[in-house]
Amino acid sequence: MINLWITDDDPFIRESLKLLMAMDPDIEVAGTSGSGEEALEAVREGGLPDVMLMDIRMPGCGGVEATKSLKQLAPSIQILVLTTFDDDDFIIEALKNGASGYLLKNIPPDRIIQGIKTVKDGNMLIHPDIARKLTGFIHAAPLSPAPASSAPVLSAHGLTQTEQTIVTKIADGLSNKEIAQELFLSEGTVKNYISDILGKLALRDRTQIAIFYWKQARP
Repeated sequence: MINLWITDDDPFIRESLKLLMAMDPDIEVAGTSGSGEEALEAVREGGLPDVMLMDIRMPGCGGVEATKSLKQLAPSIQILVLTTFDDDDFIIEALKNGASGYLLKNIPPDRIIQGIKTVKDGNMLIHPDIARKLTGFIHAAPLSPAPASSAPVLSAHGLTQTEQTIVTKIADGLSNKEIAQELFLSEGTVKNYISDILGKLALRDRTQIAIFYWKQARP
């Protein structure tokens, strides 16, 4: 069962999402909040959802700022940004602050539910329309093995060839299972590789691995 929290300043959207998400047998909506401040207060009082749907533009503490504070307060919470605004700057800032993914509100409910399940498993999720706009940061097609021009940056941090390849696949949004299948490894081995990569790059999570690749190692 996935414990879900919904944060949005529009009460109609909050209640609609609550009803729609609760229809899935794998999701339990633990609560809702109308602002970033309310979401932070709920977590401080002991609420610890697996996933939080987070609006970006809200009065007071917006979604980008709330994401940063929540990840500092409770790093285990996976935050899925859900908004009507497809602003590239907000996307990058949300990812930098620890968001696990980004979806637009105009997609079907089943896609939102799938997104919740995707980030719950520790994977990244970026809406294809947004990915296409981020041409300066991400490729549309998987990269394997790591491009030669990215190797010096990754090698300088002590990453092996296999670790470099895993970094590129994380940057392309592949899950641990998909990486394991492509590299003929077990999921446990992939998780161990990712732990080593995080240590070598001094990063917090796989979202930061992707951002590191997009901004520093990608040709």
